[in-house]
Amino acid sequence: MGEKKVAPSYASAELQARGHRASHDFAKAADGARSAADIALDEGDSAGWWNMTFLQAENLLDAGDFAASTALARSLSEASLAVASPQHRARALILMANSLRGEGLLEMATSAAASAVGLVDDDADMEIDVHARQALIAAFGESGKLEEAWEECLSLSERISDEMDDQLAGKAYWVIGNVAFLCDKVDEGLHYHELAAETFSPSRNLDVWAKFNKASAAMRLAAEVADAATLRCIERAELATDVVGGSEEEILLLRLNRAHWNYLAGDAPAALELLEEISRSAGQLPSQIAGEIFLLMARAQADTGSPQAAKESLIEAADRFDKAGAHQRALQAREMLAPGADTE
Repeated sequence: MGEKKVAPSYASAELQARGHRASHDFAKAADGARSAADIALDEGDSAGWWNMTFLQAENLLDAGDFAASTALARSLSEASLAVASPQHRARALILMANSLRGEGLLEMATSAAASAVGLVDDDADMEIDVHARQALIAAFGESGKLEEAWEECLSLSERISDEMDDQLAGKAYWVIGNVAFLCDKVDEGLHYHELAAETFSPSRNLDVWAKFNKASAAMRLAAEVADAATLRCIERAELATDVVGGSEEEILLLRLNRAHWNYLAGDAPAALELLEEISRSAGQLPSQIAGEIFLLMARAQADTGSPQAAKESLIEAADRFDKAGAHQRALQAREMLAPGADTE
């Protein structure tokens, strides 16, 4: 009818972005957040620009576009709002640390997370404090610096209280359990993951429930705990992901758990079939995870009578771990090679 087209408002652009995020369409959510940030910038709303750029970076991280998320998070950490507010700067550094970890740049991730922890103290927002410590623990853990990771876990455990939001407490128990598993404290790992499972509510947030069960299964499997509870974690994660959807990376990690389960259950050929399929997409995964895929593949190949293929997979695993900065894990992979084997 010839009506003038009205430009979208900041509020409608933000609402649209959050709607896409709720539907797990992270690429569209990132585009929507960028539109909202542009509108805020045009209107001179620096706080609105910062918040929507942060939302854009969060969605890029969840979409697996780690480099773009890192770049935005870095710009947010240097923006005037972050310079004036330690909490805003800490939030940006936490996001940057998690994005760098996605890129496999573990030393830089550790540095960013440590800076975030340094900005928050006992009087700070508890959620930011917990997330900062989680980011640092994850970076230490993936780098193989397990003593440092466990020390941070003990600090985090002291922060958990009855006043804390259940979802936040569940995430804290989750990360402490992860590190306990990595430190071969299997009983403590199982204990903290049980606390997390009791705290999380699938009815409140099915996406978090899916991610927790996927991660808990991975940790149990890494500790070679292949019991009925581990299988339940795998099945819960698969079922919840079928309902809420998942990124390509999440689907690959679910399949890796299933392959690991098959291997520990004594079905190396079935594990190998899955691993060979997953390995073709290894380039889409963080280097640390790709290293784990090739390391497990080497074990399955050795068990199915393919020593030369196993050797090649171990070398590939070590290279991927080195690329991620997980040098201790790379050393473990090389130690699994036959004595005198050429690892170059």
